[in-house]
Amino acid sequence: MTTIHFTLLSPPQALSRDIECLRIAEHTGNQPLEVKVCPSGYPGIVFQLAADRTAAIESIAIRSAASSDVPVLFLHGQGSEPSVMRFRGAPYTTIQVVFKPHALYTLFGWDASEYCQGLLSAAQFAAVKLENQLMSASSTDERVSLLVSFLEEKGKQANKRDELIEQSLDYIKEHIPSVSVNDLIKALHISERQFQKRFTRVVGIPPHLFIRVRRVNEALRMMHSGQYERLSDVAYALNYYDQSHFIRDMKSFSWVSPKHIAMKVSEFHNDLAGSSYL
Repeated sequence: MTTIHFTLLSPPQALSRDIECLRIAEHTGNQPLEVKVCPSGYPGIVFQLAADRTAAIESIAIRSAASSDVPVLFLHGQGSEPSVMRFRGAPYTTIQVVFKPHALYTLFGWDASEYCQGLLSAAQFAAVKLENQLMSASSTDERVSLLVSFLEEKGKQANKRDELIEQSLDYIKEHIPSVSVNDLIKALHISERQFQKRFTRVVGIPPHLFIRVRRVNEALRMMHSGQYERLSDVAYALNYYDQSHFIRDMKSFSWVSPKHIAMKVSEFHNDLAGSSYL
């Protein structure tokens, strides 16, 4: 993604359990952009503003729905469908707070399953004052500070944690090439029914679906690294049953085939926040 400059920021210590990173994207050109985004397993908050102080994003579409009235500040829930974000032909800056998978539960006290694949405006997550402050701010640094302060306050208010589910998320991250739901319930000594219920409430989607999303993201990271000569090597490293299974999952979560992504690697971006391509 040579036309977009990305900057990753680490979260402050007070939010490190709940925020993966902050990502700033700056586009200086005047051409419209269509960015395809793979689901990452991470919900988050986005502030997006064009140089003329209007929303930079014209529309966001997934396979099952589309939105053409995208707020300047919005919160997005856990998603399992790839999306297409269409940006207007203008310079813009976006600031994305990338939550950890459990953060809607821990920071906001919500049942995350109620916010899957949706966008909430500032009024819907008690952030109208924040939106006004962000619009009035004179720099990106000031806007980052405002977002962090807002979330630190949220963290003090909610104070809800499901330690077992957070432990399961760590386990998934450490064992992504081979982990299964059965592995998790054995390691955590919990019944499958209880685990499924608690995981879905805290993360927003069932554990088997979350594992598929994260495994595809790991595949995209490996492909982007340039360390694997063949797609079959990536599939093998991630313990896919066969290459057709690997291709099917890749198409499900990224719109196109892994071969297409490999051919378009110069237009592909991958970092802690997730994967996207022009």
